[in-house]
Amino acid sequence: MRSSKRLGQQLIAMIVIVAMLDFVGFSPILIAFFFLAGFLVWRVILRTNRQQAQEVFDFYIAADEILRDQQRHWYGFEIAEVLNCGERVLGWMPDPPPLLYFALGALHHRAGDYESAIENLAEVVENGLIEEHHRSAPSPALRHYVQMLRNIEREPAIAPQALAALRSLERCRRSHGASLLSESRERFHEIAVNTGAGEGHDLTDLSVNPVSPLATSVTAPRPISEVLHDVYQEEKTA
Repeated sequence: MRSSKRLGQQLIAMIVIVAMLDFVGFSPILIAFFFLAGFLVWRVILRTNRQQAQEVFDFYIAADEILRDQQRHWYGFEIAEVLNCGERVLGWMPDPPPLLYFALGALHHRAGDYESAIENLAEVVENGLIEEHHRSAPSPALRHYVQMLRNIEREPAIAPQALAALRSLERCRRSHGASLLSESRERFHEIAVNTGAGEGHDLTDLSVNPVSPLATSVTAPRPISEVLHDVYQEEKTA
């Protein structure tokens, strides 16, 4: 219904533009040229937005596969390629969904980059402003992403892999996001102390605070493999 209304508004706008060009004396050939050029530009933009939205879901599928299969020995370059895909999405989407931050944070944790894991996981766990219900003024990129998301939810047969990855990542985000952030801070602090990397830096900063409320709530952080194993075991029993 909304898409039909939007299409009707666009057609009306095109008709008004053509009428104005004709009124000021443009020849029919020039009017046709401008009309065709505008249509082609619109189609290119629409196609680009769809491809970018699809890239988000492709990243979810790849990230979920790596996080789910803890028994497989993933090569470092495989994880790096998936991380590059997620970072690329983060670069062109001005208001990325919270799940994107979580997937990136969990992957950085899996790769041992705890500083980047903290940066991304803190956005999800501690920054309430990025929650979905706060996004009332979406960018075109987020709007296309949400449209594709709703289509997949209404018709799972369209993209069953993407839907399964979404649900798995979302469950892990809700149940273990805080514990992953706490473990990342703990491990980052241990590395900084052991290597002396913390000299001259304030480790009480929120982004790397090892004694923050979240960190103190977990006295003995569990390994990421155990955390994610529990999540996916719950999924199987459900």
